[in-house]
Amino acid sequence: MEKNKIDLDFSLTAVPKTHRSGFWKMLVVMLGFTFFSASMLSGGTLGLGLSLTEFIWIVLAGNLILGAYTGTLAYIAAKTGLSTHLLTRYAFGEKGSYVASLLLSLTQIGWFGVGVAMFAVPVQKVTGLDTNLLIIVSGLLMTVTAFFGMKALTILSFIAVPAIVILGGYSASEAAADLGGIQGLMHYQPSESIGLAAALTICVGSFISGGTLTPDFTRFAKTKKTAVATTVIAFFIGNSLMFIFGAIGAVATGQSDISEVMFLQGLIIPAIIVLGLNIWTTNDNAIYASGLGISNITKIKKSKVVIFNGIVGTIMAMWLYNNFVGFLTVLGAALPPIGAIIIADYFILNRGKYKAFEKVQFKTINWTALIAWGAGVALAKFLPGIPPLNGLIGSALLYVVLSLAVKTFTKSKTSTVEMEKVSV
Repeated sequence: MEKNKIDLDFSLTAVPKTHRSGFWKMLVVMLGFTFFSASMLSGGTLGLGLSLTEFIWIVLAGNLILGAYTGTLAYIAAKTGLSTHLLTRYAFGEKGSYVASLLLSLTQIGWFGVGVAMFAVPVQKVTGLDTNLLIIVSGLLMTVTAFFGMKALTILSFIAVPAIVILGGYSASEAAADLGGIQGLMHYQPSESIGLAAALTICVGSFISGGTLTPDFTRFAKTKKTAVATTVIAFFIGNSLMFIFGAIGAVATGQSDISEVMFLQGLIIPAIIVLGLNIWTTNDNAIYASGLGISNITKIKKSKVVIFNGIVGTIMAMWLYNNFVGFLTVLGAALPPIGAIIIADYFILNRGKYKAFEKVQFKTINWTALIAWGAGVALAKFLPGIPPLNGLIGSALLYVVLSLAVKTFTKSKTSTVEMEKVSV
């Protein structure tokens, strides 16, 4: 009876050591996390605008940045057992964390709806099945697996990861053969080149927002080493594969989504399988993370919130698909500074150690963090250079400087008051 009362998603508490997973389970979950359809679209853009050598270096550099960012968050999560949303309470305060959770959750619900439509629209074109029926069935299936939490995500990833690698790899190799193999790819020269700074921005920007939610999954890792290793490996394998599939497909056929390439190759069933599994893993992670965010605000268990979020995303799928992607991109610029502030708060201001979550009396709102976050968003949008890095570095530096200044001012004010009392 007691076991049934346990929230196995640990929506509002740290994950205990007894419910942590080992290396291989965490690796497939994180690979499923990085198998992201939007990364293929970004890979297609890079493939058409770069030579093969430039493409390889950009993907390696981009994944190094992403791996460092998400790996650092993974370390914090494994050590504390806390999700992104609960970690924000330390820096932003309890109600201040609601701002971060709301932004993260809305973005993920939005991507869930877009993902459902991204599956339904091409499948309808090929099969003739009703789009609304495809949206309802796929949306509900994705919601159901997310409802069952990490266990279902692990099982789904064990199925999806090898299927996507095998079928996607076969299709990409066929597309590469049409170009003349490796030699053909080596000789490809873009008609319109992309600048290297712009290319790196595309590579990093494609997943850095989603990467902010890394703690939602790596908090289940048994050790810090497992959390960091599986996260970094997943980005160098999973994310790189998505970029490679997208690039080869775009150069060979003009289509950057491997499933679209498969449709053109006549591989209808494999295309539907790969498209479905790829979006399913992405959407399950998205709606799972959104549930944790809304749970942080409402204090309702994640499993109940997931159902509501999934239904909302499914109902709004076509509207989101047609109208919301631009807004999601804008929202995406707002998420990386949240992760940067968590990192700065943990490692610099708290020297790599937080008090146990259940023993902390959190501030209501930490305005310093909110100001630094707002400045980070502005820096990402308006400062020249690489926007994601501008937002990350700028928000972290400003948060530390402001926090230390406030601390110094508070100490000085306290000392002055004490001296006045003594003199009286």
